Amino acid sequence: MTWQDDEARDLVKSFGARMQLFVRGEGAYLWDADGKRYLDFLAGIAVDSLGHAHPVFVDAVAAQAATLVQVSNYFATPPQLALAATLKRLAGTGEAGRVYFGNSGAEANEAAFKLARLHGAKSRERGADRPRILALKDAFHGRTMGTLALTGKPYMQEPFLPMTPGVEFIDSTVEALEAAIDDRVAALFVEPVKGEAGVLPLPDGYLTAAREITERHGALLIIDEIQTGAGRTGEWFAFQHEGITPDAITVAKGIGSGFPIGAMITFGAASDLFYPGTHGSTFGGNALGTAVANAVLGEIERAGLVQNAADRGAQLRAAIEGIGSPLIVGCRGMGLLVGVGLRHPVAKALVAAAQEHGLIINATNDDTIRLVPALTIGDVEIDEFVTLFTAALRTVEDALVLPTTTEVPA
Repeated sequence: MTWQDDEARDLVKSFGARMQLFVRGEGAYLWDADGKRYLDFLAGIAVDSLGHAHPVFVDAVAAQAATLVQVSNYFATPPQLALAATLKRLAGTGEAGRVYFGNSGAEANEAAFKLARLHGAKSRERGADRPRILALKDAFHGRTMGTLALTGKPYMQEPFLPMTPGVEFIDSTVEALEAAIDDRVAALFVEPVKGEAGVLPLPDGYLTAAREITERHGALLIIDEIQTGAGRTGEWFAFQHEGITPDAITVAKGIGSGFPIGAMITFGAASDLFYPGTHGSTFGGNALGTAVANAVLGEIERAGLVQNAADRGAQLRAAIEGIGSPLIVGCRGMGLLVGVGLRHPVAKALVAAAQEHGLIINATNDDTIRLVPALTIGDVEIDEFVTLFTAALRTVEDALVLPTTTEVPA
């Protein structure tokens, strides 16, 4: 019997077949059961912000596990309160901000969905009906029944119809915003970079326009920072690139560097919408998870990893564009959230070839590779990435018998 046999027998099939069995990680590297080493440029899908087995992470888990893990939300703990204050500071909420803790990005977005509904309910009390919630086409906000209703991918929704009602999907343009938002909209949900759609940043100035238009009509602007937060784009949160103030953001992934934790952070008047009994989570904000996130965010700040994400992201994109492969049509993204566009629909083949060469990357669709390495990477890892990625590209190019120039055919 192999591990593949165990997987096929025991695990539900919602993820498809696993690509490898990993047994150990350290820094930017993973090892399989046969001792083969892989350079990890996926980092748990933008989760392992400090890489694998970082001493700060390990020490935080051990120290807090030996002290206090879980007491329920009937009580508070020092790490929970400390993390809430830190997230407010990093997000720039001011004194009025508040934090709700969950255990994942989907749970954070569920809380934000409820926040939008509560805003609609409060508006009705004042005589204004707000039944509409807007989200972007091709967006991804999660797979729970609530967050799936916000996810603008019909093929994901189809097996589970009907969806939670009231959500409408619009194009990712300022013109679409202007046309869609009126005084009946409760909230607009956006991702600053649509990661699952192929690492597609919103147009320049979009968030600034979205803030102005939603504010004009009394709607909430809720920004999903699950993948873009915790310094990944070269700012603590991607909305900070445009200097706006949203009504709420959702975070998860990189704030725990592998430990399951998510949060919704509110700004201004939106902070007063929740009241006792409107939402909750048994494990949300537990002492162990919040202690780890405190340590992770502290290390990101101490080591200057937000700036490292900005610097290394630019370095990585330049290195990829310098490879000169006829497969590559360009790079996009922000910081260390990088999308590599491919001229042919060979992304899955390229992922497989990269794995054979000892490199872990991800295909978000047929013609896009997503790179989201740990925020700790430096020259050594980027140089090794270029070597391995080039080898994988050559493998796929040879299989396709592609031309050797980078010119686009007329």
